[in-house]
Amino acid sequence: MRTGFPLARPGQRIGLLGGSFDPAHDGHLAISRAALRRLRLDRVWWLVTPGNPLKRHGPAPLDRRMDTAARLARDPRIIVTDLETQLGLRMTADTVAALRHAYPGVRFVWLMGSDNLVQFHHWDRWRQIAASLPIAVMARPGSRLQARGSVAAGILRPARLPEARAALLADARPPAWVLLNLPMSPLSSTTLREAMP
Repeated sequence: MRTGFPLARPGQRIGLLGGSFDPAHDGHLAISRAALRRLRLDRVWWLVTPGNPLKRHGPAPLDRRMDTAARLARDPRIIVTDLETQLGLRMTADTVAALRHAYPGVRFVWLMGSDNLVQFHHWDRWRQIAASLPIAVMARPGSRLQARGSVAAGILRPARLPEARAALLADARPPAWVLLNLPMSPLSSTTLREAMP
């Protein structure tokens, strides 16, 4: 399943949720819906990656992950896309740069779980990512406190918005980020894969 390049107009507020989605689950959906509401986004794009350079084992075939994600999303505001594969990219910094170039005037916000903020300083060109677009960090079980004390959170501390101002994040000049406390979902793609026969 391929979506092509999603449509977006200048001024729209679009959240980008990257990941292997191996498999997509209700936690992805809950984070996306919370981001739409709390950040006042117009859309959330699920960027189903060809693979994660920080993970040892490759994910399931892309078509299978895309199909599963599309069946789960079933919300017109959530767009499932394989943009990184279409663009021939694997690194978030390159993806962000390409999207900002392809969609001038669109207000992108990077969405990540607090577990990703813990390791964000290991991402390729993570400071460039933070300087390119605002970031919303969604609380995840077991990593909320770790995320607050992470290397990236310490370096980016002056750019942190209070949670009460989360709706302003898409219009904030980067670097800017917010930590959103959400109802905790214990679901993870890793746990679901391990439970599969």
